[in-house]
Amino acid sequence: MKPLKLVVGNKNYSSWSMRPWVLLTQAGIAFEEIQLKFNDAGEVAGIEPYSPTRQVPALIVAGEPVWDSLAICEAAAELFPEKNLWPAGARARQIARSICAEMHAGFRNLRGAMPVNIRASHPGKGMSPAVQRDIDRIVEIWESCRARFGAGGELLFGQFTIADAYYAPVATRFRTHAVALPPVAQRYADALLELPAVREWMAQARRETEFVRADEPYA
Repeated sequence: MKPLKLVVGNKNYSSWSMRPWVLLTQAGIAFEEIQLKFNDAGEVAGIEPYSPTRQVPALIVAGEPVWDSLAICEAAAELFPEKNLWPAGARARQIARSICAEMHAGFRNLRGAMPVNIRASHPGKGMSPAVQRDIDRIVEIWESCRARFGAGGELLFGQFTIADAYYAPVATRFRTHAVALPPVAQRYADALLELPAVREWMAQARRETEFVRADEPYA
């Protein structure tokens, strides 16, 4: 098989890119990174050869694109079954897929008011009753998964899975905006932020200098 290629956007801003990058990196799956950059309108310059949607991320497998972060994660799980990217138990897998889909499609209030901005610090910015409801639901997910399936480690299903890659950008949001979390959720957020792949993504994000106006509502 030809080497995988993963097309991503700015590491400081792109939560969608962060998920598959963290997944592949933390799982030890080799890939070539192609990084493109957003313009002030949030469009990705140079994306046309890689994705029919003109959005990041995209995974190039044997010369063909897989687009959308959840599809990319599913493709990785299929290509590398030995990596156990979903939990082993059937019920745990069902819940892991459900909470990834919920993250993928929901939490719009949180996304809009507390965008990913790893190098910034905006304590308290963006909080509202609607955002707090999103936060409360995320805390409920984290606490439930940790209680039911987390005995084997510090992550949602014990060991690292796609679900952790999916919620890693949320942990950066909570840090940037200084969101207060109850103890179980805070321990999980801390564990996410200490994953080697997450630490490396954040380190690279902090070295970026591009300013994307669409992603800087509090600048």
